Amino acid sequence: MSEILTYTGVMFDPIHPNPELIDPRDIAHALYMLCRANGHFPHFYSVAQHSLNCMREAQARGYSPRVVLGCLLHDGSEAYLSDVTRPVKVLLPQYKEVERVLQDVIYEKWLSYAPNEEELAEISAVDDCVLYYEFLTLTGRKLYDTAPPLLSSPTFDHAELKAVEDEFLKALEAAII
Repeated sequence: MSEILTYTGVMFDPIHPNPELIDPRDIAHALYMLCRANGHFPHFYSVAQHSLNCMREAQARGYSPRVVLGCLLHDGSEAYLSDVTRPVKVLLPQYKEVERVLQDVIYEKWLSYAPNEEELAEISAVDDCVLYYEFLTLTGRKLYDTAPPLLSSPTFDHAELKAVEDEFLKALEAAII
């Protein structure tokens, strides 16, 4: 059996994703239930919070609506696959391919087509920037020798989970292209 049961009660096959079965409520709920840094931050800080911070940073940088929405959804596949830490993920090419296919389906559902190389580079830069400041703020560690420029004012505080889910869904609705 390759299907998982989602929050909304759908049986979903993440290996062969059907875009019609991808529900924004499943993404928002699962991402606010997933903790960043594999749970190693001093308090619960969710993937949904990270995604919202990425979206705000993309807006602050003046990126296109596609990139802003792409930043909100960039970890959407984790709603169906969970996450694997970066050092391990590089050793799992098959996982990375499953993740890429699913992520492209999610992008296509909301962006009409997957981001191009330039858009992916902007999404990745925002993701890495927010990651840097998450670790700096929550652990005191600098992940890179040079701090990336940060144009927004992200919050890394513990947030009430249901409020994060609701904010994610509102942001997705407002950003739909």
